[in-house]
Amino acid sequence: MSAPADVNNKTSWSFRPSSVQNVLSLPPKWLHIYDDYITKNASQVSQIESGLRSLTYIIPGRFRDAEIAAESIHSGVQLLSLYHDTILSRALGLSKLPVPPPLAAAAARGPSAHNRYTSFWARKSALYRRVAYVLQIVQYTELLCEMAAKRRSERVRWRVVVLIEAVKALCRLLLLRITRSRPVVTPALPERVDIPEPAEAEDDGSALSELMGERTEEDELRDEDARRQSTAAARNPHTQEWSMPRTGMTMPSLPPSGDISSYLLSRVLTADDVKPATKLLSQLRGPAAHAAEVLHILAPLIYAVALATSALRYNQKDGKRRHSWYPWLIGVGVELAARQLRDPSLRTTPLEREEWNRRGWAMGWWAMRGAAYEGVVKGVVEGVRKRVPNIVGGILEDYEYLWENYYFSTSP
Repeated sequence: MSAPADVNNKTSWSFRPSSVQNVLSLPPKWLHIYDDYITKNASQVSQIESGLRSLTYIIPGRFRDAEIAAESIHSGVQLLSLYHDTILSRALGLSKLPVPPPLAAAAARGPSAHNRYTSFWARKSALYRRVAYVLQIVQYTELLCEMAAKRRSERVRWRVVVLIEAVKALCRLLLLRITRSRPVVTPALPERVDIPEPAEAEDDGSALSELMGERTEEDELRDEDARRQSTAAARNPHTQEWSMPRTGMTMPSLPPSGDISSYLLSRVLTADDVKPATKLLSQLRGPAAHAAEVLHILAPLIYAVALATSALRYNQKDGKRRHSWYPWLIGVGVELAARQLRDPSLRTTPLEREEWNRRGWAMGWWAMRGAAYEGVVKGVVEGVRKRVPNIVGGILEDYEYLWENYYFSTSP
């Protein structure tokens, strides 16, 4: 018996490794194209992210399960922004793009103290980078996890809350250890620095249109703007940049006569601009300073454990929702103890002052939590809501639901 014809047809059924390799190489290619697009359109991507975040602020209360939908979008945008930050930071380190004149002063001064410090540790220690990413991801998804857990039961919800706070505390303790007993800054990763977009592509497009004899409305507006700027420069010559005929380099425009001091100070490097990254934060000295930082890290976990114990006990007793003051007093007491034990010498650099000021403002969130909110602030919020316009009052009412029912909605 002869074999079927399609068995011997090697051209139609033969294994082709090259085809499989081409299919497997498609996702990396797409990812590379996406990374390249993000790098070249950083400002547009930031605007889209801001628009999506603004959308999540008005979704709560608009339909059933709106808070989960809004928080899902918000968490997704935050995680995507974290990936975009990684792309832009990597591209900025490798980029040779020319810096436009308005950004020249900022480029000369270098990145902010926070970015210098966190970038140094992220480059130096792979463990720091991984722990910081875990901490950031947990912070971006904590409220969404609480919402999902609450659908199961209150017991599951509080277990998830305590687990998340434990993970965050562990990450911060590891960062404290990795940085050799330096205070943990927030956020632990560098903030985004947008890459200036080159103007060559726009100029090439206008030149091509001119060669083709096509003039769009955008070209007309651009020419009109250029004529207006040239007229203003002719009337005020000191605001116009001057190009050197031999080297082609441009001299910056002169400042107004009444603003010379601030102009010169903006181009002066301070001691903190040239200080090594490890000197931007002082090391903790003595047991009191270490205890203050550890208490600050553990305060949210201690408060969550006390609040979970109190909530479960009251729920099991009579099924009614009550708020005890003792979890709130314990959490605030631990936070105040950490501030009292803090080493006063840790305010000598701008980064240290910035971090301690941020922690001071974060203390205000305790007024929106637990018994303090239910017993004091809630009445004030309701009074304000009744006196403001309907649209603002409706949004405030929607957020009242989040503040009253979810732990992480008021987490600093």
